[in-house]
Amino acid sequence: MLRIPVRAPFAVDAAVAALAAHALPGAERVDRARRCVRRLLPLAGGPAEVSVRLAADHVAVSGEAGGAEEEVAALVRHWLGLDADVARIDAVLAADPLLEPLVAARPGLRVVGWADGFEGAVSTVLGQQVSVAAGRTFAARLLAEYGEPQPGGLVAFPAPKVLAAAPLEELRTAVGVPRPRARTVRALAAAVADGLPLRPGAEVRGELLALPGVGPWTVEHLALRAFGDGDAFPSGDLVLRRALGAESAAAAAERARGWSPHRAHAVFHLWTATAYGVR
Repeated sequence: MLRIPVRAPFAVDAAVAALAAHALPGAERVDRARRCVRRLLPLAGGPAEVSVRLAADHVAVSGEAGGAEEEVAALVRHWLGLDADVARIDAVLAADPLLEPLVAARPGLRVVGWADGFEGAVSTVLGQQVSVAAGRTFAARLLAEYGEPQPGGLVAFPAPKVLAAAPLEELRTAVGVPRPRARTVRALAAAVADGLPLRPGAEVRGELLALPGVGPWTVEHLALRAFGDGDAFPSGDLVLRRALGAESAAAAAERARGWSPHRAHAVFHLWTATAYGVR
């Protein structure tokens, strides 16, 4: 359907590893050997199943988009960070002795976000204070309970209004999270159903922080992976702090000061090297 050119260099294996690490069982399937991910894209006309294969100089998208090829292309470009000026970003980050070997090992690393901003936001809330694997388990339970099965076998993530209307105790039991976490999911869903945008370029940090159970880590994680903020920095992230040898969020932020305005790419370098299983 589409062949999207990619500005070289492109750290393909790192991007696939990030996709695999965060893949939501039931909603998407990642084949690391083929460098391919199959999932539903949330298009204006409804969910569309596509297969996205990554290569060194392009991304190939196949599937049925019903004439929405431009919408698909824009979504994929944002999702995989294809528009980043990686040569310039790498040059800035490589000046730091900590990042220099990581940049040398994976030139052209992209910040991989989410194909569905609401799915990503709910997954982030469910991943608070737990491992990535545990967060995926919670999100998969939510999807199994409230998602909408599609003809191709994948399941569409539930709409905000569906989760906003879910009885609190039912949601808590189905997902297996504490009641405050379930309450946060419902509050987030209600806000999005009422018009809170979770799209590239959104400036909604204040609105998100006003929701019960949403703190700086959640907001910065969303800014980094959903909103495309190139300088987003979840300083409280435990994996990030360990990689930096920082005892506190404030210490992590201070250590990263020189990486601005490209801290998001620096975070992804550190996550890739420590949490995504990429050698």
